[in-house]
Amino acid sequence: MIVSLAIGLRSLFTVLGCVITATLIYTIATDGLPFRRELLTPWMAATLVDFYINVLAIGAWIVYKESNWISATLWLVLLVCLGSITTCGYIVLQFLKLSPPESLQDPIYFVLLRHQNKDGVEQKKKFSFLAARVLFSALGCLMLGTLSYTLITDGSPFRREVLTPWMEATLVDFYINVVALSVWVAYKESSWISAVFWIVLLICFGSITTCVYIVRQLFHLPSQDPVYLVLFNCNNRKHFSEPT
Repeated sequence: MIVSLAIGLRSLFTVLGCVITATLIYTIATDGLPFRRELLTPWMAATLVDFYINVLAIGAWIVYKESNWISATLWLVLLVCLGSITTCGYIVLQFLKLSPPESLQDPIYFVLLRHQNKDGVEQKKKFSFLAARVLFSALGCLMLGTLSYTLITDGSPFRREVLTPWMEATLVDFYINVVALSVWVAYKESSWISAVFWIVLLICFGSITTCVYIVRQLFHLPSQDPVYLVLFNCNNRKHFSEPT
């Protein structure tokens, strides 16, 4: 069952990576490059803010995950430039790096875990709880303000003229990152009811939900714990408190 989970997730993100690559190629071929002023409509701008807040959340995991700043910076640049193509490629690569025992035990835990920390030893690198809470609270407020402003000034997004070819491609890109975040939420939550609840909110409200969920998880952690423990569910956090 656990092995099939690892294979299933690896296959899922391989397929999603192919989908967004094909979508990007098709949109460039049929609608040209996206670097045109007329494409930056109010709702496209709001979608890009939404998109990059989720990219920041995924990027924070990559920074933690990578063992040096050079590789972390490289992956972040690719994430900013290529979006969910990079997300899918990075996740598939992490699954391919799992050893057979790791795939058998808890593949999502080991995929989330930092390269130099697979024995559960606590990292020395720490990030302020207050800074993390303030950052994601501010980003959540930014997205809520952007959404409210765009609704007031440009009306509802559920109009045919809003759905341009590049908006469609951006939404595909956006929701593939939402899939990645949803897998993490499902891993984190102790029941399927709460997992489905948060995933539905992610689909409906995007990065507002991402920020609320992360801040909520940060408040559930003891302040003396390292911030990166927010990545792991309650069962896996015990690995970090066990004597080595």
